[in-house]
Amino acid sequence: MQRGIYCEPGANVTRRSFLTLACSAMMLSACGFQLRGQQDYAFKRLAISGAPAAFAARLTRIVQGGSDTVIVNSAANADAVLNVAEVRGTSTLTLNSLGVVEEYALNYTLIYSLIGKNGVQLIPQSSIALNRAMTYSDQYSQAKSAEADILYADMQNDAVDQLTRRLGVVHSLNPGPGQQAPAVNPRAPLPPPPL
Repeated sequence: MQRGIYCEPGANVTRRSFLTLACSAMMLSACGFQLRGQQDYAFKRLAISGAPAAFAARLTRIVQGGSDTVIVNSAANADAVLNVAEVRGTSTLTLNSLGVVEEYALNYTLIYSLIGKNGVQLIPQSSIALNRAMTYSDQYSQAKSAEADILYADMQNDAVDQLTRRLGVVHSLNPGPGQQAPAVNPRAPLPPPPL
């Protein structure tokens, strides 16, 4: 009677899955892919000015959770001050045959700049512009208002995520000529169509 090693029926599948995962990880790391992880900002104490509470809370959580930088309340105690303003608006996307709005574009723009402790402009005034389309019906105006709030919150979260990556372009608190971060602004809007 021949004795063999007993294997669970799913052991080969598990081993294959593990090998596939290990090979995938090696291929991704070889091409330079990195998971979002520890960020090394040039500033170690950051003050946020002008941001709404939800925006500031998310930015604080991401910056402090992913780097050794801390958010401080006073600009006097900060290595850099992030000035933030947001603009929200709507525009009409489509009308039905009766001229009633069927779809809106919700627009969100984040305007920001980063100023060093000694007044040096680390990031000149820049902006992040986002938009989302939303169908509309007078019959469901309350529900559509709640939907718009959710879409604006989503755009705000997206803007915070983009902003944390843009803050990473600052490599020095005293940049020399030509080492300053460039301003980033979305493309100019298209002209209105002819009437």
